[in-house]
Amino acid sequence: MKYIWQAAAWPKFRWDWQALSSLLSSCRQAQGFLKGQLVILGLREKETSRGHVLVEEALQTSAIEGEKLDIEALRSSVFRRLGIDLGVKDIHDRKADGVVEMLLDATTRYEEPLTDVRLFGWQAGLFPLGFSGVTKIDVGKWRSGPVYVVSGPIGKEKVHYEAPAAKDVYREMAGLFKWWRESRGSVDGLIRAGLAHLYFVQIHPFADGNGRIARTLADTALAQDEDAGQRFYSLSQAIFRNRKAYYEILERTGKNGLNVTPWLAWFLKTLLEAMQDGAKNLETVWTKVKFWSRHDNLDINARQRKVLNKLFDQEPKGFEGGLTTRKYAAMTKTSRATAFREINELLEKKLIKLRSGRGRSTSYDLRME
Repeated sequence: MKYIWQAAAWPKFRWDWQALSSLLSSCRQAQGFLKGQLVILGLREKETSRGHVLVEEALQTSAIEGEKLDIEALRSSVFRRLGIDLGVKDIHDRKADGVVEMLLDATTRYEEPLTDVRLFGWQAGLFPLGFSGVTKIDVGKWRSGPVYVVSGPIGKEKVHYEAPAAKDVYREMAGLFKWWRESRGSVDGLIRAGLAHLYFVQIHPFADGNGRIARTLADTALAQDEDAGQRFYSLSQAIFRNRKAYYEILERTGKNGLNVTPWLAWFLKTLLEAMQDGAKNLETVWTKVKFWSRHDNLDINARQRKVLNKLFDQEPKGFEGGLTTRKYAAMTKTSRATAFREINELLEKKLIKLRSGRGRSTSYDLRME
């Protein structure tokens, strides 16, 4: 036996509960803390936070595979679908739209059955033109040829993994669909998310896009565990930070028999990081709530209030390039002279602070303290 799927008992995974119990407990505590933070937030704050997480998830799940998506196109796609006006450019990009549609379908429709047709739709969304780079690939159907995970220059490639033969994909995926139905409720939900990712990626049923769909499948399992279609943490963002270790643990697991404890430990550790990141992001949102609570009777006009809200909506990163007179005028549909005057009023009231530049290039950020 060289690969995990060649084991006689495949796909009967085994793991050591005792070795995972501490990590699992920490994840549950972080999960509970996130839920507690959400209780105190309003609908718009929740939807805005959800939107930022979706943007990061789409951006980073693609970046893990070496694909760079346009972040402005992703923001436009996400917030257009959520019906939230953040003053972002209206950009239509088929690749960005495809990734966003896949993620939204996976999480908001988490109770829908997992079928071949549904997964075909996810994969087709990733490759709207039917090409991976310059290579024509099978799209919206199981692969028709072999798949190898390789690295290195042409002629000196190193094979890290070989997936089951194409003729076996239909049978393997039928087994995964059966496991997906039967494991819910009988396997801990966080463990199940890690197993779903591993199970899918070992089959590698598509010509391309398997990693992104495996991570999306884990997100669906997490949504089922939480019984909620809104994501407030990005698993792919945490994986991206640790992507070298991610590929290494997947390679080792794929060649190390059916005891998948090391993979599950790595998955839970990374999931915990993602949840902790989500909690930090929600702290920023809570800062906004407290800000308006402190300044409920603030003497500013509707335009200024709108701009401050939009600045908060972009935290913790803030507006790309900062707030400028031109951006203020565009957001509020007013003249540059009015924008300049109202920005100065916000500066005098210590609601914003100078970021950089002089003259027309001057930009500002929120004063969070």
